[in-house]
Amino acid sequence: MQLLRWLLLPFTILYTLIIWVRNKLYDLNILSSRTFDIKTIVIGNLAVGGAGKSPLTQKLIAHFKNKYKLATLSRGYGRKTKGFRLVQIDDLVENVGDEPLQFKKNFPDISISIDEDRAEGIEILSKDHNLILLDDAYQHRKVKPTTSILVFEYHSILEPIILLPTGQYRDTFDQTKRADLILISKCPDYIPFENKLKIQEKIRKHNSSAGIFYSRIGYKEWIPLNNTETDQPISRKKILLVTGIANPKPLVQHLNSQGIKVEHLKFADHHQFDDFDYKVITGRFEKLNDIKDAILLTTEKDAQRLDMNKLKDVPAFYIPIDIIIENEMEFFQELESSIEIKS
Repeated sequence: MQLLRWLLLPFTILYTLIIWVRNKLYDLNILSSRTFDIKTIVIGNLAVGGAGKSPLTQKLIAHFKNKYKLATLSRGYGRKTKGFRLVQIDDLVENVGDEPLQFKKNFPDISISIDEDRAEGIEILSKDHNLILLDDAYQHRKVKPTTSILVFEYHSILEPIILLPTGQYRDTFDQTKRADLILISKCPDYIPFENKLKIQEKIRKHNSSAGIFYSRIGYKEWIPLNNTETDQPISRKKILLVTGIANPKPLVQHLNSQGIKVEHLKFADHHQFDDFDYKVITGRFEKLNDIKDAILLTTEKDAQRLDMNKLKDVPAFYIPIDIIIENEMEFFQELESSIEIKS
């Protein structure tokens, strides 16, 4: 696979040139960006998936929901519908996307919306709200937000920055300059000083003022997806881990660190499970469950897409996550200051 990626290097060079020209056209105001009177916060990344934008968005919702008339706006990746839509708690995932549906279930009183045209979505929401969180909109340069938070996965930013299809980046690293705050996510419990220095030197070449913060994943208590009962500690059971996220490696490492060994059934990010997939999952589970002590475990995001009616005889749980920000009070003080100063 790695060899194939390097064979695609000519396409990477072409893609990099196209992205560079596009950004330059916006930087020179040849292509225009719209500004809005309403306060907007973009949460985005430069790489493809897996940086931890969704748990950060949820943390921002929890922080701002009692301070503002708040809404979130996402594209609704993978949905079959088009245009603006307010997400309802009983919506089907194929109509709204997995992450917006997850947001709505966790925050039922907040306006969770989707629209592939972010400018249109902001215009609609601005009539009844005074703060909008724009999930995964850093590359959507038709909109100029009040404040931008750029998220980098810890291991990704330490590696060479190479664009698609050879590498994992969808935008050039110099676009770090547009960020007001930068969050390094999925960090280990201890970050070597030399790694922090390397990260800061890399960022400061393009952005001299943005606050740089570090975070790690906090795993919460497992939640049953059906009428699951267990008569022994979960750590002693056999685990079939089913994931359809960009980077399940931290979850696997977490489970292994707890002494939990898993059999991992890995699907692509935002995978829409079909009847064949359910047969594969059931078959793998039955092989694992030879002495009736196995369970299925998945992520909260995947739980939005799994149809438990097709897995009704499989005891299943999902594991919610939180994002734990080092110097969290300072992070939010800087964020709120940025919103007020730039709005």
